[in-house]
Amino acid sequence: MSNPSKDTRRSTLFIAVQYLIPQHAISRIVGWAARLENRLVKNLLIRWFIKHFRVDLSEATSSRAEDYPSFNGFFTRALRPASRPLPVEPNVLISPVDGTVSQSGPIEADRILQAKGQDFLVGELLADERLAEPFHGGAFATLYLAPYNYHRIHMPLDGRLLQMLHVPGRLFSVNAASAQGIPRLFSRNERVVCLFDTSAGPMACVLVGALNVGSIETTWAGEVAPRRGRTVSRWSYDRDSLELARGAELGRFNMGSTVIVLFSPGRVALEQGLRPGETIRMGQPIGRTLFPGRDSLPATGIGN
Repeated sequence: MSNPSKDTRRSTLFIAVQYLIPQHAISRIVGWAARLENRLVKNLLIRWFIKHFRVDLSEATSSRAEDYPSFNGFFTRALRPASRPLPVEPNVLISPVDGTVSQSGPIEADRILQAKGQDFLVGELLADERLAEPFHGGAFATLYLAPYNYHRIHMPLDGRLLQMLHVPGRLFSVNAASAQGIPRLFSRNERVVCLFDTSAGPMACVLVGALNVGSIETTWAGEVAPRRGRTVSRWSYDRDSLELARGAELGRFNMGSTVIVLFSPGRVALEQGLRPGETIRMGQPIGRTLFPGRDSLPATGIGN
């Protein structure tokens, strides 16, 4: 059994070091190294990573290190087509990622639970109080992706893209120790905010950056983060310009991080079993819409 006091000291030291190190510089170096295409280096690195983290490649398009052009290509690997059949019912919300539930539940007024004793404001997370108002009193799910997880992000339900924001910030680690020990962690880190119109009303998918995350990409804009500058960047989209079906790829992390999904009040019911520490898989039901609106697009599995 681990020593609680020893674990506490380790967590305290880990958090303290994060405030001191050059987070963005380290992450840029890691991102550069992950894209190296030297066969010897990338094959050795991929094989070590698979063994060390016990990565399950049974659903990946390839289990051979040689088939990936770089470590980053392996890290953002695709799944075999139709390897994750989606629920038949169109009103079922699905997990957008493989990972672990960090927190989920109601948004208490304008506050989202981060960890015991820690919370943050919706307006801080979205970097815009006007955009945050529809989510006050709604529901949220924070999902953490470990290094060994599948790192593509998918739509929880059908939606039309309305806006995207890049919010500059820090790059703290987003693991459990950091969530417990760093105040307002997710609203301080660099992130990409994607806002959708759905049959359950407004939905926000927030892709949170972290230490060693080389970049954050979306399927429609390519690499969005990292981005130079200290001001929020915004993109608006015509309501008919981009519609994504439930299960369609939304984006990807080049290295690991966290996704936070927000819903408006009274529009969805999250699964009771969506508790902190629970393992989650992309395509697994995480809730249901309560008031289906416009017709949904056909449910599809993963394709490439």
